[in-house]
Amino acid sequence: MFNNIPPITRNIIIINVIVFIATSLLGNQVIGYLAGFYPFSPFFHSWQIITHMFMHGSIMHILFNMFTLFSFGPILEQSLGDRRYLIMYFASGLGAFFLFNLWNFVEVQQISNELQQLGFNVGAYMSGASVQFSGASDSILRQKELLESLKGIVATPMVGASGAIFGVVAAFATLYPDSKIMMMFIPIPMKVKYLMPIIIVVSVYLGVSGNGGGIAHLAHVGGALVGWLLARYWKKHLYRFN
Repeated sequence: MFNNIPPITRNIIIINVIVFIATSLLGNQVIGYLAGFYPFSPFFHSWQIITHMFMHGSIMHILFNMFTLFSFGPILEQSLGDRRYLIMYFASGLGAFFLFNLWNFVEVQQISNELQQLGFNVGAYMSGASVQFSGASDSILRQKELLESLKGIVATPMVGASGAIFGVVAAFATLYPDSKIMMMFIPIPMKVKYLMPIIIVVSVYLGVSGNGGGIAHLAHVGGALVGWLLARYWKKHLYRFN
């Protein structure tokens, strides 16, 4: 059965599984080296914009992502052809990384501005200098709270193929809008053209509100946006792909 999966989808699944097993055996040091950190973080490396797509935080994380890819990827790969499918997959992953970190940048600027107004030297801190608090006790307490938020952005990596896979699902919804699918939290079949907007709206709300429970919801939105744009453009030439 696995050999019947088209080659690009099959190889992406194999690579994700191999990387998950390898990082599970090698530990957090490798995860920190390959996961996707905020671009202005001291932990960021350029290759992470690609390698983060093959990292997963748990067995359930990778199982859900690979099952979704297995469900939608083969149809898209056959419809779009190998080259366009591969472009769409990685472009969606990059779009996810970009939108997620664009929002991180906005939050970092807001936090940094407030810290500077309270007298905290953000530039020195980001360069690795020791923390120096100043001001009244209420001001110092607020500085510590803001600094924890800043640390959360700078030191918490983004992992997973979810952004790329949301691009796959969005592309599928664009090319086959009347197909019916069923999600775990919606126990009845629903046309994907109705389900996908609901998922996107919820993801935007959770990402902007900060109620996402540690999930990079805006990365999902970025991936879906790229997948939708590419599929919408390519749809005009669908029957000339191969």
